Amino acid sequence: MLISDCARAPNAELGDGNQTELKQSAPDDLVKAMKAVEPFFEPMRPAGPNDWLASFNEPGQTFEQYINSNPTMPTNDRKKIYVLPLGTFDSQQSKIIDITAGYLAAFYGLPVEMLSPKKIHRPLRIKDSRTNPNSHVEQVRTGFILDDILQPILPADASALIAFTNEDLFPDESMNYVFGQASLENRSAVWSLYRLDDNANFNTFLRRTIKNAAHETGHMFSMLHCTKYECVMSGSNHMAETDGHPIDACPECMAKICWFSHGSPAERYRNLAEFCKSNGLEKEAADFERKFEAVNAHG
Repeated sequence: MLISDCARAPNAELGDGNQTELKQSAPDDLVKAMKAVEPFFEPMRPAGPNDWLASFNEPGQTFEQYINSNPTMPTNDRKKIYVLPLGTFDSQQSKIIDITAGYLAAFYGLPVEMLSPKKIHRPLRIKDSRTNPNSHVEQVRTGFILDDILQPILPADASALIAFTNEDLFPDESMNYVFGQASLENRSAVWSLYRLDDNANFNTFLRRTIKNAAHETGHMFSMLHCTKYECVMSGSNHMAETDGHPIDACPECMAKICWFSHGSPAERYRNLAEFCKSNGLEKEAADFERKFEAVNAHG
């Protein structure tokens, strides 16, 4: 299953979460944690004419639907997330990738390991690159990266291998560009920094990269787009929509993460608060700290 996400992408064949037969009930501790943090999240706003949900009719996915859907999850043998810098990066981009790798560790409660940078060697085959007809910039085909670069180097203990690139990406000739693409079967994904620093200072660039990375990694663990809350797992059709989403997972998606990582919601929020405070994201640090306190109070 390939997931192209989340700009100018076709319906990603994510399925209908509402059709899942519910046999397994949500654990009580996670239900309590979900209730505790509900006040910190805004309901999904009505879609504007160019927003994701105006283009794609998606039902969303509750926590119970997720745990009953036979999701792809980390295992004892495959629990590590690997991050690969793919290409040549300036100092700011390299710093963004380093910070984002740390965020993924706190966000998912899984070990994250940075691999040595790897280059995309040129010239590429004709089918693996093109000149974008609108921007006239060379783009690299996502399937080439997933199949020819990432799959041969996938570590045996990887729950996910994630490549960051500064190349502009396209999946096929029908689409202008994508921010990234993930392959669930091959446990690999690639996403691009190319468009994320448009009209952005360092912290805006960082927030966009964090959101993109957390979102795409969620898809690799079978998390569908969120339609109930404004959430990092909500679909995004353009940069303004991405900027409007939080960097955190909503109550339903938080429970999914803690369920498959066997993590504590309180510990997750504490780790995220400490991480954000250490990396200059003061507003987000305070928000995570309040969530930590709320979960503890309802524990």
